[in-house]
Amino acid sequence: MTSSNPGTSSAPRAPGALAPSALPPLLGVVIVNDRSVSDTIECLESLLRSALPMKIVIVENGSDDDSISRLRAWAAGTLEAVPESTEMAAFSTPPVAKPVPMAELRAAAPRDAATVAPLTLILSETRLGMGRSHNLGLRHLLRDGQLKHFWLLSNETVVAPDAAMGLLSRMMATPRVGLCGTVVRQYWAPARIEALGGYAYNKVTGLRRALGGDQPATIRYSPQDVADATDFVSGASLAVSRAFLSDVGLMVEDDLTHFEEIEWAARNQKLGSQALETAFAHGATVFHKAGRTTGYGRTLAKRSAETDHALARSRLRFTWRHHRWLWPLHWLICWGQFLQRLLRRQGRNAFAILRAAFGRPY
Repeated sequence: MTSSNPGTSSAPRAPGALAPSALPPLLGVVIVNDRSVSDTIECLESLLRSALPMKIVIVENGSDDDSISRLRAWAAGTLEAVPESTEMAAFSTPPVAKPVPMAELRAAAPRDAATVAPLTLILSETRLGMGRSHNLGLRHLLRDGQLKHFWLLSNETVVAPDAAMGLLSRMMATPRVGLCGTVVRQYWAPARIEALGGYAYNKVTGLRRALGGDQPATIRYSPQDVADATDFVSGASLAVSRAFLSDVGLMVEDDLTHFEEIEWAARNQKLGSQALETAFAHGATVFHKAGRTTGYGRTLAKRSAETDHALARSRLRFTWRHHRWLWPLHWLICWGQFLQRLLRRQGRNAFAILRAAFGRPY
């Protein structure tokens, strides 16, 4: 388990992750900003404290706010991260030395860049789904043939300073590695685990269970047992190898909201004996502000009708695509959820699920 105290100093630190190195960067990172630029800046400040050279892409996902100007101000050194938790402040303050050179590309023509810069901001004029926005960053990073592994990192995370090194070390040490997760701890309760690597998924019920979820960070576990139990890696901290992208492909881009990671893993599993291995980097820790953007992590009482609709629709579509014989059961499960929401007096949620069951938009 990584230390939760990176040390503090009043002097700005050089951004080691972007510093010139005698060895080429092997790790590329994709972070999507979607109307939550304060989170993105806090995440970047923590990530740049890594001593591991890497290349980072920020995908600005068509936010209709001041995200672009604030990201530029942060890179120039005129805007600092404002941690939401004093307990987490040591990961992102004081600020790394500025200015930080940041290339900018338009999403419509990202290939205009002759090389992949250490830090790139890709600007999308429209809001993209999870798959399309992450694939935008992955396609750009794939142009650098020296990058061997790619880390999809939620902007609602802060990372321990040795997390990137721990992740890359595990992936390089794992033969035929495809997917890799890290320790994900709760931002607001950092002594507790959100997930060890990822989740177990029950294709019959459609329920997912976080491995080690809500357990104290001091629990004992076997890293190999965690890797073996992982059906899909947490989207908060999800790494893939270049071989995985070549054999399995990029993330699904059609409408499978909340099921993109499960679908990615399912495609790999369908390769049978040629499937790539899922690893668990137990020496890498990130802290996640769970469920704030997606709404999935909220309790049933607080889950929005739109989120319930997206979950029901995506589960049915995923099941039809990968476990078609179970689709009738999942359609009946939607009716059970409809009745459950009615009993909870959540009428909007109930009828949102019903619309999803009949293939109707929200």
